[in-house]
Amino acid sequence: MAYHPRVYILDQQAERASRLATVLSFINEAHQLLSYPELLASLSAEQAAVVMLGQQSAEQQAALLARFPATAFLLIDDRNPALLQQPNAVGLLTEPFSYNSLTQLLRDCQQYHRLMPGQRQFDNNLKFDGMVGQTAAMQQVRFLIQQVAKTDANVLVLGQSGTGKEVVARNIHLLSHRAAGPFVPINCGAIPAELLESELFGHEKGAFTGAISTRKGRFELAQGGTLFLDEIGDMPQPMQVKLLRVLQERIFERVGGTQPIKADVRIIAATHRDLEQMISEGSFREDLFYRLNVFPIETPALSERADDLPLLIEELLKRHQSGKAGKLRFTERAIESLKLHPWPGNVRELANLLERMLIMYPEQVVDVAELPQKYRHLEVDSYQPVYPEALQERDLINALFAGADTELESEDAATVNVDAFFSADLTVLQQLPSEGLDLKDYLAELEIQFISQALERHDYVVARAAEVLGLRRTTLVEKMRKYNLTKDE
Repeated sequence: MAYHPRVYILDQQAERASRLATVLSFINEAHQLLSYPELLASLSAEQAAVVMLGQQSAEQQAALLARFPATAFLLIDDRNPALLQQPNAVGLLTEPFSYNSLTQLLRDCQQYHRLMPGQRQFDNNLKFDGMVGQTAAMQQVRFLIQQVAKTDANVLVLGQSGTGKEVVARNIHLLSHRAAGPFVPINCGAIPAELLESELFGHEKGAFTGAISTRKGRFELAQGGTLFLDEIGDMPQPMQVKLLRVLQERIFERVGGTQPIKADVRIIAATHRDLEQMISEGSFREDLFYRLNVFPIETPALSERADDLPLLIEELLKRHQSGKAGKLRFTERAIESLKLHPWPGNVRELANLLERMLIMYPEQVVDVAELPQKYRHLEVDSYQPVYPEALQERDLINALFAGADTELESEDAATVNVDAFFSADLTVLQQLPSEGLDLKDYLAELEIQFISQALERHDYVVARAAEVLGLRRTTLVEKMRKYNLTKDE
């Protein structure tokens, strides 16, 4: 639908319709006077219209408003006030028709069409590269990109570090008529001030020490395409003056050259700094700011669009998997915990977290307990497995026999390996005796000895003894009860 729809007049009072048409002509608003059948045919073919509806039968008026809900109506006849309750009855025109009131009502009709549900549906043929998210903030960014891409207006992309300002710039380029040309980025804060002019405009051979050949600058490399000036707030003031001249005159010269070169480039700049504050401090030129700030786009912080996290995680994991990294999934509780994080590093911080989780838990499902501590914003009971006693005993026995020859070297070693609890005169059988043995009783005796030593060494502090034995505290308590191991009073 159009934001500036056609204007039709339908009124049985011909003189009044003529007076209204005269005022519309005076304000240069195109219009047509139609009969009822002609209006029906026009609205059926194109519903994006403004109808100035005068005297008709009440039934005809009500039928028109109900049949064409996507059409904005301005009522000339106030004899049927109930019609003004209809949503598409935008306003009431009264005589004498004035320039101010008519202009305001026409604006309201344009607003009715502009904000209509579904009006901002994007062209299905448009492809946004890397722009993930369905929150209102991201839909607004995509809408702004779509609007400005078709022009050559300078764009200033604002937002915190890590919010994807270069992604916005690339999408503006891809959706513009310059898409077939190059997209050339340059970080104005990463290049020394004395080299930035040569980087931007190029240089002639011999222009300065080390200039052994002629070299094209970024403006020249971006001819026919888009030049992305990232971190424009870090550009030194002398270069700001030279950039302003190029933006004004659309020509530049290589360093050491005299031949003017036409700058056929679209300029997109970006910064995380507050340029207006820098202007007040005298560190950024006000005239350059207004040259760049023709069409500002602010990229939202990740904390402002937390509902996009599932889509962002899915997209970032796909990129990792295309690089042959492992798969990873998150529980719903983990996602909810991540939504509560402030994300000072924005999408870049999220990408780093996902890479860390892929390294630590490949092919696994991540819950809140697996997240790094600062990302745990929910108090949840995480599942802690309880194993059959036979498995726990087998694990303990394996550890004992594997370390039977280990010598106790220090008290610190005792906190690391259960072998440290071997007494000096304790002998662990390495071979089955010829007369045989009762394995169950033998293992129980070993278990009693090691539990007793652990408890004595740590003054019957059950939690500490359980830790060095590799047991859960509740399991050790059960075994102490089973073997009647209590501290002698």
